[in-house]
Amino acid sequence: MANESHALVSANLPWNPRLAHLRCVAALLVLGFHVFHTFYGHWQPQPQAWGFGWVAEGHTGVSLFFVLSGYLFMSIALRAGGELAYGSFVRNRVLRILPLFVVVFVVAVSVGRDAFRPQDVLYLAFSNLGAAPTSNQFITGAAWTISVEFAFYLVFPFLARFAMVQGAGYLLRLIGLLLLFKLGAFLVSERPTHMIYSTLLGRMDQFLVGMLAAQLAVGRGWRALQGGWIAAAALAMWALLEAQARWASYFLPQPVQPAWLAWPTVEAVGWAAVIVSYAGWRGAPWGWLGRWLERGGEISYSLYLWHGLVIFLASRVLGTPAWLGDWRLDALLLGSAVLAASGLVATLSYRTIEAPFLGLRGRYARQAE
Repeated sequence: MANESHALVSANLPWNPRLAHLRCVAALLVLGFHVFHTFYGHWQPQPQAWGFGWVAEGHTGVSLFFVLSGYLFMSIALRAGGELAYGSFVRNRVLRILPLFVVVFVVAVSVGRDAFRPQDVLYLAFSNLGAAPTSNQFITGAAWTISVEFAFYLVFPFLARFAMVQGAGYLLRLIGLLLLFKLGAFLVSERPTHMIYSTLLGRMDQFLVGMLAAQLAVGRGWRALQGGWIAAAALAMWALLEAQARWASYFLPQPVQPAWLAWPTVEAVGWAAVIVSYAGWRGAPWGWLGRWLERGGEISYSLYLWHGLVIFLASRVLGTPAWLGDWRLDALLLGSAVLAASGLVATLSYRTIEAPFLGLRGRYARQAE
C-alpha cells in the first residue's frame, strides 16, 4: 500500500520509524496470508487452525494500511494546524502511488488484451469495482486497494480541516453515518460481505478511525508509554483475528454475514490501539530488527504489489511443498523464501520505479515546522 516514505515525511512531519515498522508488518501480514492460502489454505475458512488467525485472516494487513494512512495524514494536519495545500497534497499522492500502479495496470491489461475494452482505462480509478483488469489474475489482484485509498486522499484535506474545527465529535458523527449507510447497503446487496470488504463504503471508517486516533493521541500531547501497552494491544488484536477466523471468516460460503457490519470498524479500533501504543512506546526494538522493519516499511508499497507475482511463480515451480512433514514448518520455510525473493524484487522496483518520482514531491503542510 502507498504511504509516506522517509523523504516525504521529513518534509511534512518529522520521520517516525515506528510507522515504517507498522507498514512493514502490514505488508508481511498480506504476504503471509497469500502464501498460506495459495499453498495450504486454498481460500477456505480455517476455524481449526487455532492460533493462526493472523495468517488465515491476514487480509487484516489491508486494514492496518488504511488505519495507518488516516493516522499519519491526520498527524501531519495537526502539525500544520489544518492548513494543507490541497493541490500539492494530491500531487504528492499521485507521484507516490500512480507510477507503480500504472505499471501493474499495464501488466493486467496486457494479460487480458483479447478482452480489453477502451472504457477499461477508467478502472485506473476504480480498481476495486466491477470487472477490473487487475482483479482478473492473482499476480495483479492486490491493486484493488489502491483506488479505495486514493478516494480517501481526495477528501482527506477537507475532513482534516473540519475535524480540527469541530473536534473529534465530527469524525465520530461521520463514522456513525457510515455505519447507518452500511446497514442499508448490507440489507439490499446480494453479496454484502464482499461489498463491505472491497468498497470505500465498507472501508472508509477505517481511515476515519486512524484520523480519530491521531486527534485523540497526538493532538492532545504525547505521553511515552510502557511496552505493556503494546503487548496488550497486540494480544487484543490477535484475539479479534482468532474470533474472526473461528466464527466470521471472510471465506465462509454464506454471502451474508451480519458480523461484517461491524467488523471493519472493530478491526480498525484494534489496529488504532496498536498504532498509538507502538508510536508512543518509550522503548525501541532491537537495532537489527528496527533497521529491518524500517527498510521493509520503505519498500512496503512495492512489496505489496509485487509479492503476488513471486507467489504465483513459486507455486508453478514448487507445487505444494511437503518438505518437513508438517505444513506449519513447510509454510514457514516457504514463506521465508518467498519473502526473501519478494524483498529483492520490491527493492529493485522501489529504486527503479518509485524513487525517481518520490524525489519530485514537495511540501503540502503549509505551517509544518
